[in-house]
Amino acid sequence: MDKIFIKDLEVYGYHGVYIEEKNMGQRFFISAELYLDLNPPGMTDDLNKTVNYAELCHKIEQRFIEKKFDLIESCAEYLANIILNEYTLIDKVKINIKKPSAPIGKPLKYVGVEIERGWHTAFIGLGSNLGDKEGNLKLAIDMIKETEGIKVTKQSQVYITKPVGYTDQDNFANSVIQLKTLKKPKELLETMLKIEEALKRERIIRWGPRTIDLDILLYDDIVSTDENIVVPHPRMHERLFVLKPLSDIAPYYIHPLLNKTIIQLWEEVTKSNKDF
Repeated sequence: MDKIFIKDLEVYGYHGVYIEEKNMGQRFFISAELYLDLNPPGMTDDLNKTVNYAELCHKIEQRFIEKKFDLIESCAEYLANIILNEYTLIDKVKINIKKPSAPIGKPLKYVGVEIERGWHTAFIGLGSNLGDKEGNLKLAIDMIKETEGIKVTKQSQVYITKPVGYTDQDNFANSVIQLKTLKKPKELLETMLKIEEALKRERIIRWGPRTIDLDILLYDDIVSTDENIVVPHPRMHERLFVLKPLSDIAPYYIHPLLNKTIIQLWEEVTKSNKDF
């Protein structure tokens, strides 16, 4: 991928574990690599289609000195999040921070950290069959949109579907949204669980009635068998109430385990199911 880079921007900051570091300050050197498509500005010579690195250097300095952190690891995370959230053209950023005057009592050139952060694509399945079903979906999506580090990029229409598993309950309203997120899978799961809790989701009967259900269906092309977060969702390829809305917004997205597109999976399952 194309990139813009800033090398060793010198900034006087007030970060460190010791109180003297926060009071007296010291020099830091900040480098950034910005990954984005440089073809549009290269073809048009239009500054609006790229990142103004002069402006960015001033912003990095301003944000770096407005807070005091114990760790340069925290400084790096802070800067990466600011850059990715404020510059929508950037897909990924690498931040390197050097601390040449680190108080360790040994001769050295510098100590430093380097992190790489970027946007990930995830798909969330939503379902509700209690109260105002479609209202519950809308409220959940609004809460997701308000979450830092998440941008909703696509949304399917809402489908009314029959319950699966435990059938003695009302029909469901189902939808799927596509996200850009800076959160890792476990962090994204924690966010979804907090929103479910805020909307009074109760887990009493497996596959039972619920005000809201938020499932991570896909996250990039990651395959995770972690006991806390299984991705892709283990039953999504069997469920029309997932595949139909997902095929609305990502028909040619490839399931990383089955190596089939979403529309192929939907066509296979729909042959034997009349819910849609």
